[in-house]
Amino acid sequence: MLNFIKNFKNDEDGAVTVDWVVLTAAIVGLGIAVLASVSSGTTDLAGKISSNLMSQSVGG
Repeated sequence: MLNFIKNFKNDEDGAVTVDWVVLTAAIVGLGIAVLASVSSGTTDLAGKISSNLMSQSVGG
């Protein structure tokens, strides 16, 4: 049993996994923040493009 505790204490695989989980969560959070800040601008721009295209006449 004592050997098991020593091996568990020296095992660092779980620490690496926790690091990757934290980094992945930070990247996902950053992506969501960028998406939230950009989405209203792109929606407005798409509306302006749509109205401009609708006002154009075809043929001539």
